[in-house]
Amino acid sequence: MSRDNKKFSFEDIPGWVHLVFIGIIVLVIAFSIFKLVRWNMGTAELDTSDTGSLEVEVLDQVFLLTDDKKAGHEYDDEETILFLGNDALTYDASETGVANQIGSKLGATVINCGFPGSTVANKNTEFSDDYKLDAYSFVNVVNSMVSGDFSRMEECASSFDDYAYTSTSWELKNVDMNKVDTIVIYYNAQDYLNMRVGMNPDNEYDPVTYRGALNSGIKALQEKYPYIRIVCLSFTMCYAYDSNGQIVSGDRVDFGNGKLTHIFSL
Repeated sequence: MSRDNKKFSFEDIPGWVHLVFIGIIVLVIAFSIFKLVRWNMGTAELDTSDTGSLEVEVLDQVFLLTDDKKAGHEYDDEETILFLGNDALTYDASETGVANQIGSKLGATVINCGFPGSTVANKNTEFSDDYKLDAYSFVNVVNSMVSGDFSRMEECASSFDDYAYTSTSWELKNVDMNKVDTIVIYYNAQDYLNMRVGMNPDNEYDPVTYRGALNSGIKALQEKYPYIRIVCLSFTMCYAYDSNGQIVSGDRVDFGNGKLTHIFSL
């Protein structure tokens, strides 16, 4: 058989070619691992303030406290985290719940002040006894914290069978905010399920909209407690019933004010 008609065989490839090929694969894998580890370290830095090494994800937005915000406040050696939210916190308030797991991982003291069924935004512009759950919305809870007036929360608590409204109102009222280092805001998709409006383009602090209530509450917390860092956790996954009565993902159903991902991405 002539050389031109000889069939190709991997055995004909010189050994050094195999070594080069394997070396390239190893280098690519090593480089990928290096980039992943370096990216996951996520160093955040501000020009005129604090710096920190944080574990971050692509969609995380990190704003570190500037020195002027922390000026005059005496920090102790214990990390104290106050959680504000709804069923995302109250569904499991045991050691396996999200608040206590975070506390265990960080070695921090956690205060779980979640109110079942509550939302970020109010249902009504003005509070009405016809819908007392508004007393425990994020924006109204913050208003009570900032003003120091918890009377409405305490009065409305007796309207609910769940004693959590009474006990949590009392606990929140007695929190020593001078010892709180971090406030975590963690709500599930109740705003979407209760058809709260996403935003008001004419009023970025509108309390009956999700974005407005969140803006208003965070702004009030920052003004009252400038030394406390604020963390907003992403909402949890949610299913909803479509027009045919089928259970589908919340990002596929629009109740009139937008789909799940639209409401919470504003």
